[in-house]
Amino acid sequence: MNSDANKHIVSRLIFLIFSCFYISAGLSAEGEPAMTLILKSPAFVHQGEIPKIFTCDGADKSPPLSWSGLPQDTKSLVLIVDDPDAPDPAAPKMTWVHWLLYNIPPRVTELPKAVAARALPAGTQQGKNDWKRTGYGGPCPPIGRHRYFHKLYALDIELPDLRQPDKSQLEKAMTGHVIDQAELVGTYQR
Repeated sequence: MNSDANKHIVSRLIFLIFSCFYISAGLSAEGEPAMTLILKSPAFVHQGEIPKIFTCDGADKSPPLSWSGLPQDTKSLVLIVDDPDAPDPAAPKMTWVHWLLYNIPPRVTELPKAVAARALPAGTQQGKNDWKRTGYGGPCPPIGRHRYFHKLYALDIELPDLRQPDKSQLEKAMTGHVIDQAELVGTYQR
């Protein structure tokens, strides 16, 4: 064979190897398309303003949230909503926790607007926010425009009853069990 033919064969082999790599990288072990966890809300877009109704200046009820792309081996979900800009975005001193939910069943794909404790999906448990109570506490920034991070975690286990944990207790229990996560950030200024 001449050198041009060898170069053509080598280039075709490289193309085939890379094609196989990219195709297999997009598939899970079972051959299903790989999915990425996505969290969204019909009430606001990522980095957009959270409507007043979902804040302390409105009805202070939780926004609707939905998700897709759970890993196949997800056993439970955790939702943490917090504000890293407290009390002043120009000089933040702490992260204020607004809502903690855990053991959300993986068959659940959404939380409706203004979801009450009694209407949470069966098995879902709550942690304590920084108002020292369970449930949702909406944005209520004392100064400036704050960011509110809605973080959804897919876990490979169902957590034990943590008896209304705070954020650090919940994150400790999650350690080593997060298999995917998604984030939706909304902003609010009074």
